[in-house]
Amino acid sequence: MPAADPDDMGVMNGGVAPGYAPSVIENARVAVVGVGNNTSALVQGIAFYRNTGSLVGIHQPQIAGLGVGDIDFVAAFAMSDDKVGKDLHEAVFVSPNNFPRLEAKLRPSGVTVRRGLVDTTEVERVAHALKGAEVLLYSAPSGRPDTARAYAEAALMAGAAFVNTTSDPVARDPSFLKRFEDAGLPLIGDDLASQFGTSVVHHALLRLLEERGLTLVSSYQVNLGGTEDFRNLVENPNTKKQSKLNALGSDKVQIAPLGYLPQLKSQKVAHLNIEAQGWGETAVSLEVRLQVHDPSGAAGVNIDLIRLAATALRSGHGGCPPAAASLMKSPPGTAV
Repeated sequence: MPAADPDDMGVMNGGVAPGYAPSVIENARVAVVGVGNNTSALVQGIAFYRNTGSLVGIHQPQIAGLGVGDIDFVAAFAMSDDKVGKDLHEAVFVSPNNFPRLEAKLRPSGVTVRRGLVDTTEVERVAHALKGAEVLLYSAPSGRPDTARAYAEAALMAGAAFVNTTSDPVARDPSFLKRFEDAGLPLIGDDLASQFGTSVVHHALLRLLEERGLTLVSSYQVNLGGTEDFRNLVENPNTKKQSKLNALGSDKVQIAPLGYLPQLKSQKVAHLNIEAQGWGETAVSLEVRLQVHDPSGAAGVNIDLIRLAATALRSGHGGCPPAAASLMKSPPGTAV
């Protein structure tokens, strides 16, 4: 486990940041696949909350005694030559990452970014590198289902929980889910629902319509973003569209193809339209524009998924924890 930053130790012992409640149990030991914007937001955010004690933007300050700062990264994997071999706290700022720097000062983490899976024959190498990790957070680009399953195999081999943040089906594969259940290992997936993203807002509005007795006529959403994940999804949209439809739960919703606009950087801009009918079949029309930093939305959910996975692992509960299902677009049992 990497040595703690001396600047952070004072905070974790309660002397600097009164809003930060240090854990009374051992920190969760996490490995991450993918050192892109989402990992940058997560790594920086953990340091930010340790240093400042802020509770802004946190859904659950503690889960089973684990606070948002009670995470130790013990391994990281990437494919970029510019990131492999660098310290994790340096690699998160390497281009094409474009998530902004938070106030937290990142000193070396002691974790060197390793080369990720070159092909699916390297599962044993990755499993060996996971020694000591409790949770493997899969935060690589979507659209590579064989790669996602190979990392899940590595987690199984290493005895670690697996969290699939992508739309590639892993937790929705009944055979994989059963193997994790039988091994007493948590398997969380698929495709995280951003803390306040398009699907979450859209679903809430559709549910509100139903609760208030209006009849949905049609609806659509358009998503534009400037991260590498957006660029990848424009090129490999095959699993993402179905996952979004799973999250919305209506056959009257259309999802426009994702748009990659590099000038947006880490921000996402979404447009929602809802056409409905009220009393006497009178028309109701709603237009919403949402703008967020997409990686922040992912990190705000990943911090909960990691702690849920670590808690379930320590309790010997395999499979997908019930509390995680609401944080995913496509939990087990939804369409592939």
